[in-house]
Amino acid sequence: MKSLVFLIALITFAVPRCFAQQQTDTIFFDDFKAKSIDRSKWNVEITGNTVNDEQQAYVDSSSVLYIVHGKNAEGAKNGALVIKAIYHQGYTSKEHKKYDFISGRINSQHKIEFTYGTASARMKMTSGAGMWPAFWALGNGKWPDCGEIDMMETVGDSSWVSNALHGPNYFGNTPLAYRYIFPAGSDVSQWHIYSVDWTPDKLVFKTDNQITYTVTRAMVEHYGHWAFDNAKFLILNFALGGGYPQGVNKVTSPYFGISQATVDKIKAGKAKVLVDWVLVTKVK
Repeated sequence: MKSLVFLIALITFAVPRCFAQQQTDTIFFDDFKAKSIDRSKWNVEITGNTVNDEQQAYVDSSSVLYIVHGKNAEGAKNGALVIKAIYHQGYTSKEHKKYDFISGRINSQHKIEFTYGTASARMKMTSGAGMWPAFWALGNGKWPDCGEIDMMETVGDSSWVSNALHGPNYFGNTPLAYRYIFPAGSDVSQWHIYSVDWTPDKLVFKTDNQITYTVTRAMVEHYGHWAFDNAKFLILNFALGGGYPQGVNKVTSPYFGISQATVDKIKAGKAKVLVDWVLVTKVK
């Protein structure tokens, strides 16, 4: 009897510890409730020399980066960031490069950076061949040695999003990538939460808290150095065309990786990415 009492006491003591929820600290949070982008948290990038054969220039303009509230937030409670692609034929960057599209890209470099934790964002976006929005994290220093974590990328096919890692000897068409196919009745145009749980030896990608892809240190080190022990900053951007979309859709005209139907959507003002909130937490 004494043994049974001891066992019951032991279970009673142990169960709460086993099932206790882990406590976390909030490292970063933005629900875009202000009237404009909070520049204490975000840098707005201006680029005119694109990579990956992308077809847009990134500009610092309220025409491509702005905050909406109420009905315009399309279901985001406190407000939403909009990244909008615009047709701007003959736009000339300061590098004297010409583009027919402008768009937006923001990052948290040197403002909010973190090593390990969970990074997540609630997002919805327009689909169309060649639209390439992304939510990702990047380390400081030379790419790809600095390490890149892609929590969400889509290249216009509304039925799936991809997760990926890039680093030394595993970059570009990286072997460390996975396409998550949405269940029937769901796609990128609806609100979803995209996240990664990052620990010293593993990265676990999720969509709506469902695990989509897990990458361990051993999997990475099969290809090259583990580039995920250093601080990363967040990036939200909306690219157009380029190598990744073109590799999927095979479109070369009217623009590399961008279909005419997508150009028509952009001209009609319908090419948008909405971000409800961005959150980074870390286990205490």
